[in-house]
Amino acid sequence: MAAPGGKKPGSKPDISSLAGLAIAIGGILGGLILEGGKVTDVAQITAAVIVLGGTIGAVMLSTPLPVLLSAAKQLSQVFFDRSHGPDGIIEQIIALAGKARKNGMVSLENDVDQIDDPFLKKALSLAVDGTDLQELRKMMELEIALEEQQAEAEAKVYELAGGYAPTVGIIGAVLGLIQVMKHLENIEEVGHGIAVAFVATVYGVAAANLFFLPAAGKLKARAHHSAQTKELMLEGVGSIVEGMNPKLILIKLEAYAHGSAGKTKKEKQRAGAVSQPASA
Repeated sequence: MAAPGGKKPGSKPDISSLAGLAIAIGGILGGLILEGGKVTDVAQITAAVIVLGGTIGAVMLSTPLPVLLSAAKQLSQVFFDRSHGPDGIIEQIIALAGKARKNGMVSLENDVDQIDDPFLKKALSLAVDGTDLQELRKMMELEIALEEQQAEAEAKVYELAGGYAPTVGIIGAVLGLIQVMKHLENIEEVGHGIAVAFVATVYGVAAANLFFLPAAGKLKARAHHSAQTKELMLEGVGSIVEGMNPKLILIKLEAYAHGSAGKTKKEKQRAGAVSQPASA
């Protein structure tokens, strides 16, 4: 039986990110309107230019360009989820394990090309080539560690932006107050100018706490999930090399992925199907 090639994970909208951002902005603007204000009160292009321009410039100054560009490319991961589901991966590994146990590791040579995930494909290719299991684990664990470091560096870019934005907002407010001080003879203009000046502070604090810092957190969560998925794949390939029974691999990977307390209904059904023949 040929192992399923698996499907590449498609990009699906991350409802929590999109809804969270909408609720946060809506709540703030809604509160402003309930207090008798208007959206136009905080719609200041000058303040946005100061905060965004100053923040981006500071981040560029403190971050190597390759990391900065890589972080910009990863921004879509905040709003779109391209991660693997564990069920499909586990089923694929079990199919490969069954074939390897029946016909030997060499029989998986043709199945390697059908695997879409590059990590699983590389690990299985090394296994089919007869690479020592300890060396295989070292190489793939090193790859996981390096990818985690890269993801941490990318998330750090948004953390830096979240740290700089409020300070740049204060700078914008001070610049606005400087302009206000030039027209102290007109009290009405002074009041309006002060209100406009503090919009930059609002932009800086809002950009940091509603976007930059949450984006960094979401990228870290994505990286953690990706690392866990790769560890599951590596554990599965290692079990195949060791010649473990596919039923035991199934139980091992499901526990490894979710834990016994967090099994889905589908996993419980599969675990029950495995335990029945074992007790017969």
